[in-house]
Amino acid sequence: MTNEQMTPSETEPTDNQTAPTPGTDGLADTADFDGETMTDRTLLEARDLSVYYGEEQALSDVDIEIPEKQVTAVIGPSGCGKSTFLRCINRMNDLVDSARVEGELRFDGKNVYDDDVDPVALRRKIGMVFQSPNPFPKSIRDNVAYGLKVQGKKDNVDEKVHTALKRAALLDEVEDQLDSSGLDLSGGQQQRLCIARAIAPDPDVILMDEPASALDPVATSKIEDLIEDLAEEYTVVIVTHNMQQAARISDKTAVFLTGGELVEFDDTNKIFENPEHDRVEDYITGKFG
Repeated sequence: MTNEQMTPSETEPTDNQTAPTPGTDGLADTADFDGETMTDRTLLEARDLSVYYGEEQALSDVDIEIPEKQVTAVIGPSGCGKSTFLRCINRMNDLVDSARVEGELRFDGKNVYDDDVDPVALRRKIGMVFQSPNPFPKSIRDNVAYGLKVQGKKDNVDEKVHTALKRAALLDEVEDQLDSSGLDLSGGQQQRLCIARAIAPDPDVILMDEPASALDPVATSKIEDLIEDLAEEYTVVIVTHNMQQAARISDKTAVFLTGGELVEFDDTNKIFENPEHDRVEDYITGKFG
């Protein structure tokens, strides 16, 4: 199983994934995630969060508080649990038969693993963008509108499509070709199309799993600029192997190391200039990893 092969529930169904239920407005009748927007407040919080795939432990007792409307980078060597942590936030690990989650992951104060939380509705609040661009074999317009239509949001669809494309810094490049296939776009444009698709339903959080790793430097720069802009309206959590990228675009950085341990979480400048732990400094300076 590879991370990029997994797709969120609001996207095209795959063989091992059921389509989302249209028209569900909330996560559950008894689960209210629509809290008052407050800058700098904690929006996502993990407490004693552990994840197992069968007998193998991928995350170990993670405690973290992620602030609202900031960019949080998640870094660490391969196999340290970065993507597993990301997939806990919107319960994508539910799609892995062998996965077992212990502890709590709170979104706006509510544990997303409570029995009354609908995972499909949760993913409407928490969008996701993957490593490789994965536009649908549909028009640019239909790609962006897909999540809106699935959720039963039929009003002002064209306006919302245009707004999402503009927020994704893509509208000026494709405005005259919205009925053309999304597959005809360049790799960087396809990834921004996927970002537009993720933000069209107006989520609170955008998760990004190495969104620029398959792109050239020019396209990567555009994605980085976009991420910084998105943080004005959304909480962004990005997994990246590129430590320079994490230093450039993030406000906070979480460092995971071998065994799924969150070793340090702090302001990005502090992590890269004066980390508290020697293991973090060794990783950042390339002594291992």
